[in-house]
Amino acid sequence: MRKFTEKKLVIASHNAGKIQEIGELLIPFGVEVISAGALGLDEPEETEDNFVGNARIKAHFAAAESGLPALSDDSGISVDALGGAPGVYTADWAETPNGRDFPMAMEKVWNELEKLDAPTPHNAAFNCTLCLAWPDGQDEVFEGIVRGQVVWPMRGKHGFGFDPVFLPDGETETFGEMDPAKKHGMSHRADAFAKLVAGCFDR
Repeated sequence: MRKFTEKKLVIASHNAGKIQEIGELLIPFGVEVISAGALGLDEPEETEDNFVGNARIKAHFAAAESGLPALSDDSGISVDALGGAPGVYTADWAETPNGRDFPMAMEKVWNELEKLDAPTPHNAAFNCTLCLAWPDGQDEVFEGIVRGQVVWPMRGKHGFGFDPVFLPDGETETFGEMDPAKKHGMSHRADAFAKLVAGCFDR
């Protein structure tokens, strides 16, 4: 497992919520974080049908373009009754001509469940794959997951994406209602990040 020894890291994302969350998780390690957007990097086309493949595309593109190590995050919500959809296409479900509209995407998921008359609870999982890539082409990949259910209506103003409709197992608050510090301690991203830290940052 390759250790991260550099002082600067590119977050290979243009998603402000992800950039903030990952940046906060990296604070203890004294790493200077810069986003792909701040560097003016394009967003590469995500052509894989799985989280690992798309995470690798984004991290390697940002590392090659910037000449710096890059960390990407490919994540999404997979709903059991929808055959795992939206999954890797979670962000696509939110796309509109004017940018991403996640309230619309959450409503779309709920409408699909109602159309199927799917039994409750609507079991689901948030998946997160982190890829840390270096300009020389090497990478390390870490996967995290948190299980729960989709609830309706949307609840809470915290978080981003599908957080307001995701109720983690054993909890009474959605990720959208939950104190961000608590969410950071138990989320799919926290799970993947703990594995990243153990593999690449712990000296």
